[in-house]
Amino acid sequence: MINDEIYKNTNTMRDILTAHGFKFSKSMGQNFLVDANIPKKIVQQSNVDSSCGVLEVGPGIGALTSELCNVAGHVTAIELDKRLVPILNNIFGDQENVSIIQGDVLKLDIGKTVEETMSGLSHHVCANLPYNITTPAITAFIDSGVFKSITVMVQREVALRMCAKPGTSDYGAFTVYANYHTTPEILFNVPPECFIPRPKVTSSIIRMEVRDTKLLSSESEKKFFRIVRAAFGQRRKTLVNALYAVFEKTHSKERIAEIVTACGFDVRIRGEVLSIDDFIKLSAMF
Repeated sequence: MINDEIYKNTNTMRDILTAHGFKFSKSMGQNFLVDANIPKKIVQQSNVDSSCGVLEVGPGIGALTSELCNVAGHVTAIELDKRLVPILNNIFGDQENVSIIQGDVLKLDIGKTVEETMSGLSHHVCANLPYNITTPAITAFIDSGVFKSITVMVQREVALRMCAKPGTSDYGAFTVYANYHTTPEILFNVPPECFIPRPKVTSSIIRMEVRDTKLLSSESEKKFFRIVRAAFGQRRKTLVNALYAVFEKTHSKERIAEIVTACGFDVRIRGEVLSIDDFIKLSAMF
């Protein structure tokens, strides 16, 4: 069993880091959890159990890893910082259901890594993501097509964007992407004082259940997201003008206006008020 006491005392954690000559890296977005209640709460609300294999990114010195390995069938922790790997191996080296991999998750073959370390288990993500890779990491998790759920800690503003409603200032292309593939839900917030060093922002835990079936075929999906990106590329423009800026080689502005009105939208509408169903309707007309 893991000695969980090391995660209940901030001074103990600092002593471990000091003993290994570790200094926090701003460029890696390193903020380690020091409130032992938060990892417990994350794991409880992630719905992970012994049938699950969990991918964790940015384990730090293992506060969340420790809670995950108590309930999950297997935990694969990906750590970019080479300085932290010896610490993690020292803590979890005897734990049969934990694999520590040094590497960049954005460069790994996620599907292959998951299959090699979690074969026979359902695949999930549970992580305190480094702030500087939040969007590309979530995109990589979704695009890999291997996970049933993704539970991650992100900046609160990112969580709000992912759960935003059409017509609000937080609503954007990433909102549509996240909700097209998953059903995001903000679980709870985590204040800065729960970390060392303290970040300047509040964090949120968000759980994303991955949809079982796709809303569109692969070809239709490509067109759908091209239209979504175009609509938000210049969000203060009308939808017609925003689409024309991207599709001018194949569609006249008049033709785009006809398509927009044929969908039942006012010709002056902006893309930021369209729902996923609206975008599906629009892409079907192109």
